[in-house]
Amino acid sequence: MNAGTRPFPARHAERAGPAAGIIIRAMTEEAHRQRRPRPAPKPVRFAELSAEVLAALLDRDLAAASAAAGVPLTGYFITPAALRLWRMRADQIAADPQSARWIARAAVTEPDGIVVGHAGFHGPPDAAGMVEVAYSVDPAWRRQGYATAMLRELLRRAAAEPGVKIVRATISPDNVASLATIAGFGFTRNGEQWDEEDGLELIFERPAEDPA
Repeated sequence: MNAGTRPFPARHAERAGPAAGIIIRAMTEEAHRQRRPRPAPKPVRFAELSAEVLAALLDRDLAAASAAAGVPLTGYFITPAALRLWRMRADQIAADPQSARWIARAAVTEPDGIVVGHAGFHGPPDAAGMVEVAYSVDPAWRRQGYATAMLRELLRRAAAEPGVKIVRATISPDNVASLATIAGFGFTRNGEQWDEEDGLELIFERPAEDPA
């Protein structure tokens, strides 16, 4: 989250080391945010980033990518971090074409059609019916409620899928913006893990059928 720009879960869960002070502080800050009024969410819709779109993005061809996606993609989609993500997603789709319907979407405002970031899940539901959310807002559009809107739409999508039982979010304890985004959506902390790329993460989960 920008809990979600990490590639699909090529990681292992571990119990973290002596980070109790960091975690307690982060959870206290989150509790305060949960008591604050939430701003009205911005409406967004998702546009699929197909294998064709991802290939164009990896070629840094925004015009071709935008034409294939049907929405005006921006330079945020060809930053070094984004290109690493699209390479992972392209490989994921090549290995499992059915994953395409879960993983990569552009987030588009309604009704004006501005692309403000990207979102999706890290992959299809696992054996337990768990999906993990991923979303990232273009810096030009941050602090305007779009992360909340993306998360809300992902939760609605998860609730509409019969095979999804649990929605997970994994967040660094220092990522106060992402902790604030999930506050109020019914997530409960359910452990910790060590991510090979991002380090210590807090694990939050919620039932998929709960209202978003």
